[in-house]
Amino acid sequence: MNTAETDRQRTDGRRTTWVPVLLALLMVTAAGFFIDRQSHSISEQRMRADVLGQLSIIRAKLEGNIASDIQLVRGLVSTISSQPDLSQEQFQVLAAHLFEEESQLRSISVAPDLVIAMTYPPNQTRNIGFDYRTSPGQWDAVKEVVDTGRLVLAGPVDLIQGGKGFIGRFPIYKGTGEDRSFWGIAAAVIDIDRLYRDSGLYDPDLPIEIAITGHDSKGGDGALFYGRDLSAENPILADVALPTGSWQLSAIPRGGWAPDGLTQWLLRGLIVLAGGLVILPIFTTRRMVEQRYRHIGQLRVRERELAALTDRLNLALQTSQVGIWELDLDSGAEYWDARTNELYGLPADAAPRTYEQWRAIVHPDDLEKSEAEFKRMIATGHYEAVYRIRLDDGTVRHVRSIAMVKKVPGESDRVLGVNWDITRDVALNEDLRRAHQLTEARNAELETAKIRIEHNALHDSLTGLPNRRFLDEKLQEHSENGYMGSGGIALLHIDLDRFKQINDTLGHAAGDAMLIHASEVLRANCKPTDFVARIGGDEFVVMLEADADDASVACLADSIVQAMRKPALHEGHECRIGVSVGLATARGTDIDVKQLLINADIALYRAKGRGRNRYEFFSAALQAEVIDTKRSADEILKALDTNAFIAFYQPQFDAHTLDVVGVEALARWNHPTEGIKTPDRFLNIAEELSVVASIDRIVLDQALRDLDRWQAMGLNVPRASVNVSQRRLHDEDLVQSLRELRIEPGRIAFELVESIYLDESDGLVGWNIDRIKELGIDIEIDDFGTGYASIVSLQKLHPRRLKIDRQLVDPILTEPAQRRLLASIVDIGKSMGIEIVAEGVETREHAAILRDLGCDILQGYAFARPMDCDSLEVFLRQESWRSAS
Repeated sequence: MNTAETDRQRTDGRRTTWVPVLLALLMVTAAGFFIDRQSHSISEQRMRADVLGQLSIIRAKLEGNIASDIQLVRGLVSTISSQPDLSQEQFQVLAAHLFEEESQLRSISVAPDLVIAMTYPPNQTRNIGFDYRTSPGQWDAVKEVVDTGRLVLAGPVDLIQGGKGFIGRFPIYKGTGEDRSFWGIAAAVIDIDRLYRDSGLYDPDLPIEIAITGHDSKGGDGALFYGRDLSAENPILADVALPTGSWQLSAIPRGGWAPDGLTQWLLRGLIVLAGGLVILPIFTTRRMVEQRYRHIGQLRVRERELAALTDRLNLALQTSQVGIWELDLDSGAEYWDARTNELYGLPADAAPRTYEQWRAIVHPDDLEKSEAEFKRMIATGHYEAVYRIRLDDGTVRHVRSIAMVKKVPGESDRVLGVNWDITRDVALNEDLRRAHQLTEARNAELETAKIRIEHNALHDSLTGLPNRRFLDEKLQEHSENGYMGSGGIALLHIDLDRFKQINDTLGHAAGDAMLIHASEVLRANCKPTDFVARIGGDEFVVMLEADADDASVACLADSIVQAMRKPALHEGHECRIGVSVGLATARGTDIDVKQLLINADIALYRAKGRGRNRYEFFSAALQAEVIDTKRSADEILKALDTNAFIAFYQPQFDAHTLDVVGVEALARWNHPTEGIKTPDRFLNIAEELSVVASIDRIVLDQALRDLDRWQAMGLNVPRASVNVSQRRLHDEDLVQSLRELRIEPGRIAFELVESIYLDESDGLVGWNIDRIKELGIDIEIDDFGTGYASIVSLQKLHPRRLKIDRQLVDPILTEPAQRRLLASIVDIGKSMGIEIVAEGVETREHAAILRDLGCDILQGYAFARPMDCDSLEVFLRQESWRSAS
């Protein structure tokens, strides 16, 4: 073969070799364009498959969660049907068990006759009393429950207690058979947020966007209640089967169905590149295998989620002891699940069951009624019954069965139902019934005890008379129209005289006997219609009609006073007590009974003040006096706060030289409107208020300050005499407070009245006086000669000075006997080393006689009247008393 032929053959060989290659390239290129066109369709199909898988999980979770919640509530509804008189406390116990399970339940309420009477949790009590018939927003759903006798799941709805939720309303019937009647409804609120979260709708990594339609379980025809409207975006659809209807789920990928444009162009580039490469099929196959494994992994995750959801549903069925059964109405064939077989005591196999097997298990006493109920109720499409079954070993169980007819076009009608064992519930109800009977018996005992306690609360345990509380109630009861409708009320406020002495000397038993005696005297003298009460201690009150002139009231008071004067015997002792009675009357309508009682108390105070063993009527003058005393008391207390009590000083003079040897500090009240008041105008009220000791302290403090001032000014005032009350001498802290003042010895003298140091039994007073003298404070006896001081008392006290009262000084000008008496007092004082001070020296003639009789110090208007600090300073500088002499 020549060279040209050889080259031609080679060229033809190369051509022959390239032809299949080119054809292959053309085929690959054509296939690439075909794949490019199909890739968009494949990508969308894969996306739709992924979306469907995700949506199926969400749908399963929603169905499972709602079914679990509904089954939990059905158990409670069954208990209420068998025990419609369940109390709130019993309801709380049963409902609490439901909430121990994991669920989306937010609250449960029970509405007998469509009015909410029981709720759980307890913080939902504000819903109690809510009548569904008055709520237009909820009545349609409730009416459907009443009309159909079936569960209705409504929502989402705005809740009364705030927020949104789904409400499952369950009809409750009481009785069975022909006695079965509508009792009310139970409403369970499913928390919308918890349901969405537990079902995965709130998962931030969820790759799909979901919308839910079917408000009030109306399926695709219902309103949209979750997400946005996806109907225009070719969504994947799925139905959520509910106990009474369905919801429709719509889903698209987040970002929509459009494929990634960049990916398409990269794919095209890879196809073109792969067209020149032999390994294109291998690469494509590898990618598809990887995608397959990834898809398989996603399916396994979904299977695990579905398995978990199934376990949860099975757990709900197991914990609620629910068994499922199905009946073909045409063939009569029945299917019982494992739990139903276990409940009826049969093997847990899948063998079909028959109606005869069921009849053989039902308790003979319940068979006829159960068959009649099934035939009658199944015709309505809904069946619910309670009956007993008897197992082969003799065990008796109580079963609740609920079912509904399922009709599918083209198929035979089926009955789908559930059974659960309510034996424990029946036993619990029986226990509750017995507990209720026991509670009623105890309530009867408590009522008896309550009556006894109320009687004791309104009566005095010692005398058996009504007490103060009962009196207040009776006063209020008769305030409008008078006692017993008479138009007037009369009160006698009675206080026993000398009761404390009997109580202290003969003991409390004698005191109690006198109180009983007094109550008997009051009962004997009062009419049966009069109201007699002991209001505390030894005080009694009688309430009766007020006659026109108070004559009968006065007669009753007098008879009580006379009867109480008679002696009463106690264990051989003759006890004499008396009474003081205050009377007050009021007539008309709307009587102020509180003021009336106060008026009687004021009158009693007057009776005791006028000598006891008598009665006194309340009057306007008496009220004015009390008001004036009250006003003065308030002003005295205010004066203590505003430093309105001040010291006035009356100088004391040496009887021979007429030098000032001291001053007596006297308390004065600088009244804001009435000017300076002397002690005779306020001391009695101050003693009642127990503030005399405070006034004494104020005068002492001011006297100390003024003595220091006068000393700094060069005015010679050696000492000041200050009155000290008996109450202040009883102060355990008196000596310590005086020690803190650091008083110079002889600078201050305390003037005591005779009654203070005559009480030798008061150890604290004697101790305080001894300590006062140790501090260098002189003790003076004031108003000597008007009391009952003895020489022995003077020897024990040993005062520094005696002040002869003005009543002994004034008559010495005209009565020699009085002058000799005064001389004797002076001699006694001198013999004991006591200085004699004569007060009430009115004239210079008095001064001369007193000086000659031996008096050391003179004090009186003959030399100076009491004056304030500033006036005293002028008086001392001018020495005007010397010019007057």
